[in-house]
Amino acid sequence: MEEKYEFFTLDNGIRIVHRRIKGIVAHCGLMINTGSRDELDEEWGMAHFIEHVIFKGTTKRKSFHVLSRLENVGGDLNAYTTKEDTCVYATFLNQYYDRSLELISDIVFNSTFPDKELKKEKEIVIDEINSYQDSPSELIFDDFEDQVYNGSPIGRNILGSPENVLAFSKEEILKFMSRAYNTDQMVISSVGDISFKKLKYIIQKYFDKVPANYRNFKRSKPGLYSPTKNVVERNTYQAHCIMGNIAFSAMDYSRVYLGMLTNILGGPGLNSRLNLNMREKYGLAYNVEANYSTYSDTGLFSIYFGCDKNDVSRCISICEREILKIKQKKLGVLQLRAAKFQLLGQMAIAAENNENQMLSMAKSVLLYDKVETLNDIHKIIDSISSSNLINIANDVFNLEQTSSLIYN
Repeated sequence: MEEKYEFFTLDNGIRIVHRRIKGIVAHCGLMINTGSRDELDEEWGMAHFIEHVIFKGTTKRKSFHVLSRLENVGGDLNAYTTKEDTCVYATFLNQYYDRSLELISDIVFNSTFPDKELKKEKEIVIDEINSYQDSPSELIFDDFEDQVYNGSPIGRNILGSPENVLAFSKEEILKFMSRAYNTDQMVISSVGDISFKKLKYIIQKYFDKVPANYRNFKRSKPGLYSPTKNVVERNTYQAHCIMGNIAFSAMDYSRVYLGMLTNILGGPGLNSRLNLNMREKYGLAYNVEANYSTYSDTGLFSIYFGCDKNDVSRCISICEREILKIKQKKLGVLQLRAAKFQLLGQMAIAAENNENQMLSMAKSVLLYDKVETLNDIHKIIDSISSSNLINIANDVFNLEQTSSLIYN
């Protein structure tokens, strides 16, 4: 069935995107183009903390009633924060669209942030920060971004510091939301079996009266990149290593080429070049992967692996060898075709998850004010040539410009 997306913009600037599908389960969410990189220095951790405390009571509901509103009818309410986004979303049976959208509107725009609840949630967030310190395979990604984007807000992890979190007050929360929760930076995304006419009616009922609040600030851009190499001694059983380079932003068309190269080199497929060599051929690492993170004005390519502390140098040599291969030798016709089929298949399977699709639609509208269909993406991937890939590889996979961080 052909993908069809419908769009509408409220008078206050909030955009709506909807895809109607058959089925009894629906998904909708409010995504805000605001994350940890939009915090001032003293606000570090604020966006993530707000994501926690908006569930703790509104002008018409106590915390228990917020948490029970959808759970009582088998639905699920959730939220997350990234460096550039905050999202509150729900999964529910189709007949509860009205209930779900009313609840999302209530917690985002009418939260009261009771002092008692703030105090409890601060302890929970600090526990989350401490637990992260006990997970080196996750922590190293944040520490590496902090190293690469040295001094820039985009480099900071989203959790903040215990000292900052303990100091947050209701007044500071409201101040941040007033400045950064801008209606022209919000998208309501929906995937479910409801007509667009009815969906618009429900959304207008609960979101039309939200006062317009347009963004009047610009994000600070990352500073000039300079490669660095660090080794940190940690009391762990194995070493963790990450290496990489800055890359194309989400606005750069070259991101498509680098996405395919990342998949070839160390994507989720068991036949990725790094997995076939480091794990299958030599048995040196249980987990090795290549990643490409895109932001609105920058990007980061990286390779991560965990291995025995005695094998770090050998694993780095294997990574560098595979990088040189992909820079020097063009993919053959059959190799390129297989890489395209693999990427297209992965994307099609991911699109079958309607919750992921709803979130992806919201992000796409925030960034590009449109949603690319699978057919659109198929055409882009189909147009990629071996020359495109080798040019991008030589641009990004520059070993002299590579930073690294090792937990030893």
